Amino acid sequence: MKRSTERLLALAMLIVGIACFVKLYAALGGRPPATARLEVFGAAGVLSVLAGLLFLAGLLPAAEHDPPAPLFGRDAGIAPAGHPRLRRAALALPLLALIVIVADQFDPWRTQEPGGEEAEELATAPADPAPRPPEPKPEPEASAKPTTPESSIEPALPAPAQQEAAKPPLPEPVAAPVQPAPTAAPPAESAPPRPAQPAEPVQPTQQTALAPATPPQTVAPPPPAPPAQPTALEGHRDAVVWLAVSADGHQIMSASTDRMIKLWDIDGKRLIRDLGGHKDMARSALFMPDGKTVLTAGDDGEIVLRQLSDGTVLHVFSSGANGGVRQLKISRDGKLAVSGHDTGSVVVWDLGKGAVLHVLPGHDWSVSSVAISPDGTRALTGSIDGELKLWDIVSGKQLRSWLGHERGAYGAVFLADGHHAVTGSGDYTIKLWDLDTFKEVRRFEGHSGTVYALALSADGKRLGSVSLDGTARIWNMDTGGEIAEFDPGTGPMYAVAFAADGTLLTGGIDRAIRDWPAAGGDGTVLFAGAPE
Repeated sequence: MKRSTERLLALAMLIVGIACFVKLYAALGGRPPATARLEVFGAAGVLSVLAGLLFLAGLLPAAEHDPPAPLFGRDAGIAPAGHPRLRRAALALPLLALIVIVADQFDPWRTQEPGGEEAEELATAPADPAPRPPEPKPEPEASAKPTTPESSIEPALPAPAQQEAAKPPLPEPVAAPVQPAPTAAPPAESAPPRPAQPAEPVQPTQQTALAPATPPQTVAPPPPAPPAQPTALEGHRDAVVWLAVSADGHQIMSASTDRMIKLWDIDGKRLIRDLGGHKDMARSALFMPDGKTVLTAGDDGEIVLRQLSDGTVLHVFSSGANGGVRQLKISRDGKLAVSGHDTGSVVVWDLGKGAVLHVLPGHDWSVSSVAISPDGTRALTGSIDGELKLWDIVSGKQLRSWLGHERGAYGAVFLADGHHAVTGSGDYTIKLWDLDTFKEVRRFEGHSGTVYALALSADGKRLGSVSLDGTARIWNMDTGGEIAEFDPGTGPMYAVAFAADGTLLTGGIDRAIRDWPAAGGDGTVLFAGAPE
C-alpha cells in the first residue's frame, strides 16, 4: 500500500515538472509568463522532476509509525526513521509550482503585456501609409538574430532616378476608426494605418478613448467642422514622424510614413529637394557634423548615408535579421551611431570604418528610444515595455537596466552635463533621470496621451514635447512647470524640434510642419502636406 502511494506521489510530481517545462518552452517561443520569471519555471520543473524520481526510487521514505518502533531492545536501534523534513520539502515544491502555473494560466492582466507589435507599440507608434500595390521583396533573411549585421556598399544612382524609384503611388485617404480600448489599459489615440504586407501582420490603427454615454443633445447646434488645412504638392503625403534642424539653423530635414526624406529651406519657406526614400516607413533623418552628408533609417532595416547636395547614396548599412530601425542617433563627432531595432537589439556602428562595433541584444521588446551622451561614450535606450538601459557603447557593456515607465519609453534625450536624461512615455509622463543614482529627479505632467517625442532647447532650459493627445508643449527644465501648450486640433503629433530662433517645430498626422512661438500663442503652417 505504501509503495503504491509513493508511486502516485512520484507520478504527480513528474506531471507538475513536465508542466513547468511546457510553460518554459511556451515562454521561449514568444509568450512570456504573466506572474513569474522564466527562471522560476525552469527551477520548479527541475526540482519537481528530481523529487518525483526520488519518490519513485523509494529514497524519501516516511517515518515508520505503524507498528510503532520499540523503545527498548535490539530492534530500537534499527527501526527506520525516514526523512520527514526532506520528504515534506519535496512534497511542497511541486505544490508551489502548481500554484504558480495555475495563477499564470488564469492571470487577468495578461492582456496588458507588450508583445512585438501587439501592445504598446501598436497603441502609440505611427504606422505606414494607406495600402499600396505589393512591392517586390528582397530575399528573405534568416529568422535568428545574427551576431553582426551586414554592412554593404550600394551603387550610387543619379539623384532624380533615386527619387523616382523611391516615390510610392499616391495613397488613398484613410480615416482612423474608433476602436474599444484594451482591458485595464489606458486609452490610446489615433495613428496612421499600416498596410498589410507579407513580411509582417497588419497593424491596426490607433483607437481613441471612449467617452461615457450621455443623453442626446437637441438644443445646441453641432460643432463646426475644423477648418480646411493648407496643402502643397511638394509636401509629405502622410504623417511626419521626424524633424531635424541643421547646425546653421537654416534647413529642416523631415521623415515620413510616406517613406520619403525631404530637405526644407526655413528662411525661404520652400522645399529644397527630396533626398530619397526607404523601402518601408522612414523613421529617422540626421545631419552629419560635416554639413555635407545625412544619415537616414527606416523600417526596411537600412541605415543610409546620403549626400546632402543631391541625395546620392554613399553607403548602406544593413541591419540584417536585427530588423527595422526604430530609432537612430549619432555621436557629436560623427564617429559612432546607435540604432534601436524592432527585435529589441541595439547596434553600435563605426561610421568611419563602415562596420559594426557591437550588437547588444539587451531588450526583450522593440526599442522605442535611443539617446547618446554628449561625450559619445554612453547610450540610453528604452523599449515598448517601459524598460530603460544605459550602455557603455565603447566597450559594449550594459551599465544599468531599470523599469522607468509603466508603458513604452519614447523620445530619450541627454542633458548637456551627460549625467541626466529625460524620457517620455505611454504612461503620459515625462521624467528627468539622474544617471549616477538612476533615480527620478523630476516629473513633467500634463499630457493626456502617449508622449512620443522630446527635444531640448539649445540652452538646455526648455523642453519641447509632442503627444498622441494632439498637443505640443514647452516645459521649464528647472521647475518642471509648463510654459506653453499648443493644440492645432489636427490629431496626434509625432515629431518635435527647436528652431534656431527658439520657436518650436512640430510634425504630425496632418502631414504638415508647423512653427509655434516660444512664449505661446497660435502657430503657423511652415510647410503644408500634400493634398489628400
